[in-house]
Parts: sequence; C-alpha cells; structure tokens
Amino acid sequence: MKDAETTTVPTQGREATMPPRRPREETARLGDEIYERDIRPQVEADHHGEYVAIDVDSGSWAISDDLRTAAKRLRAQRPGEIDVWLLRVGYRALHHFGGRPIRSAE
Repeated sequence: MKDAETTTVPTQGREATMPPRRPREETARLGDEIYERDIRPQVEADHHGEYVAIDVDSGSWAISDDLRTAAKRLRAQRPGEIDVWLLRVGYRALHHFGGRPIRSAE
C-alpha cells in the first residue's frame, strides 16, 4: 500500500490507485473488530510480531513476517480489495520509531 489515503490494486498487469470506499477511521474500527473477533485467537500464540492484512469488506486476511508480503497475499486472495487494515500481532502500533516497540497491554 502506498499510503493511508489510497490503495494500489493490480489491474491486468499494471497497478491502479483506487480511493478508499470509507473513511480511515471506519476502516480502522472495522479492521480492529474483525481482528479481535476472528483473527487474534488464531494468531496470538504462534505469530507474535508478524503482520496481518485484513480486507474489512469480506473479513479475508493474510499474515506474514513482512508487511508487504502480507498485503500481497491478501491481494492474491482478493484482487479488488480497497479498504484494508494492517496490524502487527501483539503490538498496539504497526511500526515504532526509535526506542523500543509499543507492545499491547496484556
């Protein structure tokens, strides 16, 4: 993904930039709900620190130890996905800058 405002979607060998269907805040809320309800119980124990890409429209998701790979795997499952939420298993933030990573409260 290029940034939070647009999503890059593959179209016949080239990529087209599509605007999101909903506001970022709603995508975040839906993504967090899907993660907590459906995904977290499956990944928390064995995938700490890995990245999850969630299509908030379908609930489909992909996981990888690399952010781009998780997004690519989701695109392979859902080529037309536009509203995607990205999370890092066991952390409150996707990335950290300096210092130590911000972990989720236990």
